[in-house]
Amino acid sequence: MKKFINYVDDAVVESLSGLASAHEALLAVEFDPTFVCRRVPKKDAVAVVSGGGSGHEPLHTGYVGRGMLDAACPGQVFTSPTPDQWMAAAHRVNAGRGVLFIVKNYAGDRLNFQMASDMLVDLDHLMVVVDDDVAIDHSTHGSGRRGVAGTVVVEKIVGAAAEAGADLFDCKALGDRINSCTASMGVAFNSCIVPASGVATFEIGEQEMELGVGIHGEPGRQRLPFAPAVEIVDLLLDPILKDLSLARGREVLLHVNGLGGTPLMELYLLQHHARRRLAAEGLTVARTLVGNHTTSLEMAGASLTVTALDDEAKRLWDAPVHTPTLHW
Repeated sequence: MKKFINYVDDAVVESLSGLASAHEALLAVEFDPTFVCRRVPKKDAVAVVSGGGSGHEPLHTGYVGRGMLDAACPGQVFTSPTPDQWMAAAHRVNAGRGVLFIVKNYAGDRLNFQMASDMLVDLDHLMVVVDDDVAIDHSTHGSGRRGVAGTVVVEKIVGAAAEAGADLFDCKALGDRINSCTASMGVAFNSCIVPASGVATFEIGEQEMELGVGIHGEPGRQRLPFAPAVEIVDLLLDPILKDLSLARGREVLLHVNGLGGTPLMELYLLQHHARRRLAAEGLTVARTLVGNHTTSLEMAGASLTVTALDDEAKRLWDAPVHTPTLHW
C-alpha cells in the first residue's frame, strides 16, 4: 500500500485540518467531537447537516458552504459518524428554524443518527434518507437501497431551498421528493484499499468489472467481462431508466461521478455517450455535473446518476453556491 499517510489513525484529522486551512474564510473544523461547519453561520434559516464515513471526498465536507450544507460530520474511513458528532454539529449550526439531516441509507448511519435524534429533544429536526442506488432493490428486509452519488444532488437542491428561507417541513418534503426521482448505478474496475487494512477490499481480474459496486467496495450485481465504454453506459442506464420510468420529453440532470481513480477525460467520454442514450430515450439533459464527487478512495470506476427535473428543481440547482467543491 502506497498512500500519502503518516499514521493511519491521524489521516482523517490531518486531512480535515488541511481542508479547513485551504478554505479558512469559508470553513471551520472541530475535533471534539469532529465536524466541519461554515465559518460564518446562517441566521433565521433551516440548517442542513449531512455526514458519513471519510474516504468519499469531497462528499460530504466539500459541500459545506453557502447554498448547500451548514455542517458535515465525517467518520473514520468508511465508518459512520457517531451520535455525539451529529448532536454537536446540529447545536453549532442551528439558526433558529430547526435542522434537517441528510443521511445515506446505511445501517450504521441510520442507527447512529437515530440515537442522536432520540437525544436531540431540545431541537426541532427532521431527516431525509437518500437511497438512490438501483443496484439494490427496494426491500423490507435489511437497509434496502444504498445512498450513493445522488446524495450530492439532494444536498445541493435542499441546501438552496434552506438558504432561500424554506421552512423545515418544506425542506424535508423537497429532499424526499428529489430522492424519489433520483437513481444511480456504478461500476468498478478495481478495488480500493482502506488504510487501516492495507489490502484490497475485493479481488477482480484484469479483464473483469464489477457492475453495481457500492462506494465501500460492496459486491455489485454482476461480475462481467470488461467492455467498451458505450456498452458500459447502457449497462448503467438500463436499470436507472427502468427505475425512474420517465415519460418522453422529461428534463433530467445527468451526474457522471468518478469513484476516485478515473481521469476526467474518461468521465467526459461517459457523459457524451450517456447524453446520447438519454436523448434516444426521448429525455432532455437540462443540467450536467461531471467529476469526482462521491468517491471510494482510489477505486477506478464511475457511476451515473439521473434526476428528473421540474422548474423548482432547476431553479434550486442553479441557485448560487459557494463550497470548496461546488461554486457558481
